[in-house]
Amino acid sequence: MSARLLRWICTGAALGTLCTTAPPAHAAPGPEGHSVAALLTDLQQRYRLAEEATETYNATEEQLKEQRAKAADLNRRLSRARASLSDSRGDAGRFARQQYQDATGLSPYVRLLLARDPQRALDQSHVIQRVAAGRAAAIERLTGGEKRAEELAGAAQRALDAQSALAARQKEQRDKVGGQLKEVHELLSALTPDQLAALREAEDAGTARAQEEFVASGALGGSPATRAPSRRGDKALDFAVRQIGRPYKWGAEGPDAYDCSGLTSKAWRHAGRDIPRTSQEQWAKLHRVPLSKLRPGDLVVYFPKATHVALYLGDGMVVQAPRPGARVKVSPVAANPVLGAVRPDLESRPLRRYTPPKLPEGATSGSDLGYGGDQAPVATDSR
Repeated sequence: MSARLLRWICTGAALGTLCTTAPPAHAAPGPEGHSVAALLTDLQQRYRLAEEATETYNATEEQLKEQRAKAADLNRRLSRARASLSDSRGDAGRFARQQYQDATGLSPYVRLLLARDPQRALDQSHVIQRVAAGRAAAIERLTGGEKRAEELAGAAQRALDAQSALAARQKEQRDKVGGQLKEVHELLSALTPDQLAALREAEDAGTARAQEEFVASGALGGSPATRAPSRRGDKALDFAVRQIGRPYKWGAEGPDAYDCSGLTSKAWRHAGRDIPRTSQEQWAKLHRVPLSKLRPGDLVVYFPKATHVALYLGDGMVVQAPRPGARVKVSPVAANPVLGAVRPDLESRPLRRYTPPKLPEGATSGSDLGYGGDQAPVATDSR
């Protein structure tokens, strides 16, 4: 075992309990005699940091999409402004040539006095005045067009600079996540099957204890199994259940793989309701509901920084894309520390009749942390 891995394990106990699923300090010995508790705590922290970086990356990706759209719109407007400016310059040149060719050296008043038909000359003078006014308007359009084109060119350049800066941030965050996940992979690859089994056993025990305490606290209120979703919530949940068995992939939002907020946002988009892409934005912008009022299809948000999210299935369970290395699965609602819940369609009423989706075989199988040895469930139709 590498010195780096030993350092991770030895320092893990000092990191404190970062997740409700952390096992007690007297857990079975881990690799090289080190505590499984320390290893599990360290592993949980590394996944948590990776997920924080993933959601930051997702947020930057959304900003980059908006910035690209803004830059494209500014470039289209700039092209139109330049075309209009070219036309205005052509009009101004034509007016200038006509002005030069029509010049006689006589004032309009003298030409009026010398005219054989003063009334006709007067009528013509009104036409001339209208033409002159048109020329003045063309010159004004030319001046305004030049100013507008200059403003749009500056805005387009600023949009391009902002887009470049966001792209650089995106790459930095992507590399950060990749480095963190590589460390986790190295840690896990150094463990034997027996050590992985001990880790899994400790995780299962911690999750079961956390779920028991969470339900006993009354946080979910009475009879959570009998609550019905809204029509859209039912549709979103049905979509999520049909994704069970698909792999977690950071930054992914289907159809072949998902990260946590990629699954929740795509499920609700499938149900006809667009919601923010990241777990932090879902927590910040969607309507919050008490845990005691949870209904299927609601989103359960986890950790103090709202860095993980799942869809509530009912009866104290959620559908989630847990972590890298894992697959979309059904987990106890308390598999991670619960921050709160949000509802994308607060105004919608629950269905009068509701049949819960049928879960595929092995829907609850696998580790919520994402390490190996899992029997993956198969994605299937839910009803």
